[in-house]
Amino acid sequence: MTALTRIQQRALALAGILQATQLVDQLARSGQMDAAAFNAIVHSLFVLDPDSPEAVYGSAVGLKPGLQLLHDLLRGNRRPDQQQAVRYAIGVLHLQKKLAAEPEMQAVIRSRLQHVERKLEHFTQDINEISASIAGIYQDTISHFKYRIQVSGSQQQLQDSNNANKIRALLLAAIRSAVLWRQLGGSRWQLLLHRGALAQAAQQLMNM
Repeated sequence: MTALTRIQQRALALAGILQATQLVDQLARSGQMDAAAFNAIVHSLFVLDPDSPEAVYGSAVGLKPGLQLLHDLLRGNRRPDQQQAVRYAIGVLHLQKKLAAEPEMQAVIRSRLQHVERKLEHFTQDINEISASIAGIYQDTISHFKYRIQVSGSQQQLQDSNNANKIRALLLAAIRSAVLWRQLGGSRWQLLLHRGALAQAAQQLMNM
């Protein structure tokens, strides 16, 4: 990927959050999701020391669903079926702030992600096994905060262990994108003051 402007980098990070939370909503309601979109966002968890913000995702191509959702929301084209994804995204930004104040927890997450990555390299590419490993990290760390993201959907889907693991893996991936957003100077004011520029950046990234 060619070097991105700062506003494009911020748009990419926001798209990462929204892609993850959109997939959470889809899984919770129907048990179905786009596997390529899932892989693109979950694998960002293992890019712990990127050379650049865009290297977190490897390519904007894998984040097209998130970029499209970001573009629609910033242009005021929100649909009722996108409300839950937005609600989860707000919750993710709140959890990221909590995590930022817990360096020990950050270290635990990093160490355990490195362990999962080694397992990926040598043993498995099974999506359910990977999700279970990441979900375990989420349960042992983020789930200890008093604030919890309450996921709504079909009880049948939410009670399925594979779906539950994928949802937790996606929420951790969303928090990873929220960390990047904050590192890039992202804030509520950025969203309010630069809606048009962020929407334009999302469009540019989709066209790359």
